[in-house]
Amino acid sequence: MSVNTEVQKSGNETALSVIRKFSRRVQGTGLIKTVRNRRYFARDTSKIVKKKRALKLLKRRAEYKQLVKEGKIIEAPARRGSPVREQTPRLGEGTPIAR
Repeated sequence: MSVNTEVQKSGNETALSVIRKFSRRVQGTGLIKTVRNRRYFARDTSKIVKKKRALKLLKRRAEYKQLVKEGKIIEAPARRGSPVREQTPRLGEGTPIAR
């Protein structure tokens, strides 16, 4: 993989600011990020391991829901920014349109 990045000095610009500009451009290409990710080889998890993890998660969730239903534990409030949220109607969506 090769990425060409060029920076030219303009006017009274110092050498330090040119270097800073260059490093920002290189960072913008994402080259450093990809090189760091490839630094160590990480093998993909097998299908069997993924399935076992998924089954374990489903079992844990079912047990948790059962305990909440029995009243043995209090359900934790939803965390901010969690992907699963209750659908609340937006402003004007739940109201009938006046004609």
